[in-house]
Amino acid sequence: MTGHEWGRVDEDGTVYVRTSDGERAVGQYPEGSPAEALKFFTDRYDALKFEVELLERRISTGAVGPEDAAASVQKVRAAVTDANAVGDLEGLLTRVDALTTTIDAQREAKKAERAEKVAAARGEKERIASAAEAIAEGDDWRNGANRLRDLLEEWKALPRLDRSSDDALWRRFSGARTAYTRRRKSHFAQLNEKREGARAVKERLVVEAESLATSTEWGPTAGRYRDLMRDWKAAGPAPRDVDEALWRRFRGAQDAFFGARDAANSALDAEFAGNAEVKEQILVEAEALVPVQDLEAAKRAFRDLAERWDAAGKVPRDRMKDLEGRMRRVEQALRGVEDEQWRRSDPEKSARANDVITKLESAIAEVEADLEQARAAGNQKKIAELESNLASRQMFLDAARRASADFG
Repeated sequence: MTGHEWGRVDEDGTVYVRTSDGERAVGQYPEGSPAEALKFFTDRYDALKFEVELLERRISTGAVGPEDAAASVQKVRAAVTDANAVGDLEGLLTRVDALTTTIDAQREAKKAERAEKVAAARGEKERIASAAEAIAEGDDWRNGANRLRDLLEEWKALPRLDRSSDDALWRRFSGARTAYTRRRKSHFAQLNEKREGARAVKERLVVEAESLATSTEWGPTAGRYRDLMRDWKAAGPAPRDVDEALWRRFRGAQDAFFGARDAANSALDAEFAGNAEVKEQILVEAEALVPVQDLEAAKRAFRDLAERWDAAGKVPRDRMKDLEGRMRRVEQALRGVEDEQWRRSDPEKSARANDVITKLESAIAEVEADLEQARAAGNQKKIAELESNLASRQMFLDAARRASADFG
């Protein structure tokens, strides 16, 4: 009969676990030795213990919500209760039951968080209602409607309050929007009476636009056209037939100017074509650095090429993206090689790899010793198991040595 702190194995291979209520049979293992029988059932306990520890970590870190956590606790508790395993099962149950207190605290925290969110939503809805009322009392006809739409989207994104509070705040907000819309419509009805005044403003804008059509001061004139366009929009509509005719003249002057500007830019692009050819040659030298053979030499060469690249000057706009992208890919390739060299020489990873090798070598030595004993005893079953175990561990050792060599 073989004993253990939390259990024992009887002569017939029956395994018992010790509890505060006495011994309980957890199963039989007639094919192996008593030590193997105990290990089989203590391994089961270790698996349960690992599951409890994992659940403790998930709950303590908040990785799982209170309701899901409670369900998991019940599931794990059921697995531990009357488990066919050898170990401190009652201690595990105590740890599982202790998680209920943590979950209750998390529930309260969630409840407080929800209450806090509702309180924050109340404050936000009061702010939105007040902002809408301020807009409704103002005269910002151009931006007010947009601002009210934005406030409506903000309102929709907030959680509901209790019904009476939510309805009261909504009535304030909705009433302000209605009042603003009514006043805005009245305002634009009055603007219809001012269309003749808009005609005079737009005629003046057309005259200035036509006077700028032949300008070659590209930057200032383009800015002035933007100003004229803004003034055009601000002038409001003229009578429809006049408005359309004035717009054709205004747009024609704009098109003439910007067409001339585009032609001038095309001429510049032709001038820069020679710079693009210089950069093409630089790229031939840069791209020859990849794949990298000597990192430091490649970095020095690339710095020289980058200086020549900057000195080459501007290139046509339609070539800029392609040329810059190719140069950037060479730079990224150099950086990638540099990063890889650092990764391979990382002392932390090397140390971990060496630690794995040491542990595997120790374990292999133990298996080899057991294998010698089994061969001496002529235990063919044991020999087969140990040889398989040894081959597996040797495979892992070879892989660990290769990894260590990569970091060396």
